[in-house]
Amino acid sequence: MKSQLSICVVLLGSIWDQRNEEIMIRTWVCSLILLIASIGSAAETEADFYVSVDGSDSWSGMLAAPNAQKSDGPFATLERARDAVRELKKQNTTDLVVLIREGTYQLTNTIVFGLGDSGVGTSTITYAAYPGETPMFSSGRAIQGWEPVAGGLPGLPESAQGNVLVAKTSARFLTLYDADGRLPRARSERFVPKGSATELRFPKGQLKNWPNVEDVEILVRPTRLWTMNVLPLVSVDEEAGVARTAIPATYGMNKIGCWVENVLEELDEPGEWALNTKDGKVYLWPRSSWHEGKPTVMAPQLIEYIRVEGTIDKEGPKDIPVRNLCFRGITFQHGERYTLAADDAGLQHDWDMFDKDNALVRLRGAENCAIEQCHFLHSGSGAIRVDLHGQNNKITGNHIAHMGGGGVLLCGYGPGTKDVNKNNLVYNNAIHHVGEIYWQSPGIYICQSGENRVANNLIYHTNYTGLIVSGIIHRFITRGNKRESQRTIRWHELAGLPKNPEPDDVRPFLHTRNNLIECNEIHHAMKILGDGNGIYVRGAGPGNVIRRNYIHHLVSVINGQSAIRTDGGQKDTLIAENLIYKCKSQGVTLKLNNRFENNIVADVIAPRGIYLKIVEGPMQGASNKRNIYYSPLADCTFISEPGGGTGNVGEDRRGRVPARMKDIDSDNNIYFCKSDTSLGDKTLEKLQRDGVDGSSLTVDPMFVDPEHGDFRFKPGSPALKLGITPFDTTKVGLVSDAK
Repeated sequence: MKSQLSICVVLLGSIWDQRNEEIMIRTWVCSLILLIASIGSAAETEADFYVSVDGSDSWSGMLAAPNAQKSDGPFATLERARDAVRELKKQNTTDLVVLIREGTYQLTNTIVFGLGDSGVGTSTITYAAYPGETPMFSSGRAIQGWEPVAGGLPGLPESAQGNVLVAKTSARFLTLYDADGRLPRARSERFVPKGSATELRFPKGQLKNWPNVEDVEILVRPTRLWTMNVLPLVSVDEEAGVARTAIPATYGMNKIGCWVENVLEELDEPGEWALNTKDGKVYLWPRSSWHEGKPTVMAPQLIEYIRVEGTIDKEGPKDIPVRNLCFRGITFQHGERYTLAADDAGLQHDWDMFDKDNALVRLRGAENCAIEQCHFLHSGSGAIRVDLHGQNNKITGNHIAHMGGGGVLLCGYGPGTKDVNKNNLVYNNAIHHVGEIYWQSPGIYICQSGENRVANNLIYHTNYTGLIVSGIIHRFITRGNKRESQRTIRWHELAGLPKNPEPDDVRPFLHTRNNLIECNEIHHAMKILGDGNGIYVRGAGPGNVIRRNYIHHLVSVINGQSAIRTDGGQKDTLIAENLIYKCKSQGVTLKLNNRFENNIVADVIAPRGIYLKIVEGPMQGASNKRNIYYSPLADCTFISEPGGGTGNVGEDRRGRVPARMKDIDSDNNIYFCKSDTSLGDKTLEKLQRDGVDGSSLTVDPMFVDPEHGDFRFKPGSPALKLGITPFDTTKVGLVSDAK
């Protein structure tokens, strides 16, 4: 129990930096619910095999009694337990259990579970933490021999002289950890170059032709606002002011800015480090939080810790999945950061890579498998992936925090006829402080995967969007070798596709359809990047439902964001019964025939302060019904149409038909501004001139306490007469009765 409570301290301590008391208390309660569920999940201590850090792989794998022979003790590794289960299955086809005792298990190789490790028939094989204990898997290897740097170190900033330690190492690593988590790598101030995807022209003196230039990386925030890259340098021409990268950036390296990382000249703050593989040395300015004595610092050896992998026929129509495995209550941390490779295939905007080994636990060809009540902490890449063939898997009750990449990714095959990633459950997970290295990484990402239920998750403190539902943007479905999206297309299955396909031609091959995204709580997303959202939908198929989610406090300095957004070309999405509160810039962005019904949009924060923004038509089939738009301040716009609803009604320069409220099925809404009721009146008058909103009102919806986030209806609320369903916050976010 003590070790479980220590996890509680980690979980709860991560939320105390929030300034809003209501959010802090709510998140604390939700986090405690998640912890209690994990503590009470396994009362049984009987198992078929046991694993212990004090065990031996030459023993029987049994839990040793006080007077037992040494040979009756537990195994030392999970691999040995896996192999013992393979043998036991030949005689025992019932459910099997392996319990893992307290301690840190040092991994040097990925543990792979294949077809021979499946449960027999409907039986399940479970690898779980021993009740009340916290086994931890780590690939971190301690770096020994730290010594103060003797004398002055050329290139080291003056402020760091006398504060830096050095150790010899033959390893190459991209992340480094101490007892407090990931240590920041030495990084320069932002500079603005000019350049292309592989070449940047930098200000004089900004970059150098370092002797170990292969260790130096450029962090790129390109012209586009919604992604970034970390790219290794291959050359720097100081005289010409030109540097080249080994891997192309997603977009041109200009306008927004770049940072250089892992050079001694930028090691100027406590906690920072730099590695020189040419000299075989790592330099570190210890954190002030360290106690007296030499620090315990760990360099990771692995990105991927556990992989469940079936037989994958990547070009063919059928894979053979591993079945019926369960991993429960295990802690994973100190994983390495992934890097881009020349042959990587990117997903939309390179938010992640297709079929890449960049998560701590990966299901690649799996059915009926479960990852339950595990902790994924302080690592350089992602937490969980379900790749290619993935059906009826459950990712429930996990805690994911301080990841360099994303939280959970469900990613099927690219556009084609092979549609085998579906019917998965992502439920009751706490996901926060993700995308700490790759800023664009979301809390949950669904790509080319359908009929999933994503429910009751708590997502907060992301540097970009909280939750993404996407497939592939229509314009990318053309022959080419562009990393972003094009390399995932299964052209051998699309022989009948026209050379220049229309959206309706490709829609049958967009497998992100019929997903149910419900009862999730998302707040404090969009901390760094721009043009993002709480929930984002684009390039997906039909039938996705976004309902009963609570999205609040998107209050970063970035202006270009929405709580919920359907983006270019997206159709046939229902957004219903959501509560949007204190989100900056825009409440909802709606395009084409998507429906927005029975939502509450309250207190959208200026600048912009737009409650419903319609962008792209034609909007026949779209709806705006039974919604409440509530503003406490007059600095707001309830409805935003392109060009204010006037001007040319033809296509814009992108070939898009302008959106018009008169084309939307819009009625039974409330538009109310508490400080200036005339704003609602003007909005409704304009809508009614357009022939819509005939029964809508501009009255106080009579919330209980909207200024403090309580949007229950008082008795007699006019919202009830319009058929608007109340929002129940008690059923949103983490819940104790996990199903």
